[in-house]
Amino acid sequence: MYKIAAKKSLNPTVTQMEIEAPLVAAKAKPGQFIILRVDETGERIPLTVAGTDKEAGTVKIIFQIVGATTEKLNHKEAGEYIQDFVGPLGVATHTDGIKKVCIVGGGVGCAIAMPVAQEFHRLGAEVTSIIGFRNKDLLILEDEFRECSDRLTVMTDDGSYAREGNVTVPLKEYLDAGEKFDMIITIGPLIMMKFVTLTAKPYGVPVTVSMNPIMIDGTGMCGGCRLTLNHNGEKVTKFACVDGPDFNGYEVDFDEAMSRGRMYSDFERHAYEETCNLFREVK
Repeated sequence: MYKIAAKKSLNPTVTQMEIEAPLVAAKAKPGQFIILRVDETGERIPLTVAGTDKEAGTVKIIFQIVGATTEKLNHKEAGEYIQDFVGPLGVATHTDGIKKVCIVGGGVGCAIAMPVAQEFHRLGAEVTSIIGFRNKDLLILEDEFRECSDRLTVMTDDGSYAREGNVTVPLKEYLDAGEKFDMIITIGPLIMMKFVTLTAKPYGVPVTVSMNPIMIDGTGMCGGCRLTLNHNGEKVTKFACVDGPDFNGYEVDFDEAMSRGRMYSDFERHAYEETCNLFREVK
């Protein structure tokens, strides 16, 4: 059992928790993830490591309440326990030799992008961050990004805060102005990462995308997180849990990934509604 050391609401649909897991905290690096179960009968869900405190032995996770398990997890409070917390899993984000990086985060994907930006800042790289949200109410982690970024641009789709538009607008402005990034790292909805990649392609800047497909065991055995990459003209199958979650954005078949991601949306919605009704009945 793993104790919830702290809990904080970042916006109406996104929650931050710190979990006591000293062995995970000692080894986890930016870009890696954990898999947890809320209770003995719960499903396994992957969540990115959003930060660690090695001295306290805690791991920070940030999750959006979108399904049955995240709804159940959100009803847990500080001082309570969750059943399983396994990790770190996946390959850490590559940082060697990168001196000038652009981090592009969208929505709750900013929770994954933040520790990556913080790591580059710690290593002395020049960090340009672009973060985008649908509206002001969904904004998260602005202060944290500002602390670790040399430049920060905040975008909202509806213009209710900061600049109006999506994240590709300032990215293209930077590239048009002649900015020479060693790497663009983008983390967020698949459709956003696809268009960030398309925006960067004419300029020849390397793009890394962080993929979060359906995942069960986290060891490559189930095959649920498989992705198709177009590598040197050939289609190659990779697994996000062991080969990623970071991949070359120019190689990812985003359309296939988006199609696979929608496969269980109706089932998940039904499970979410059942869970919500259960908590209402308990109250």
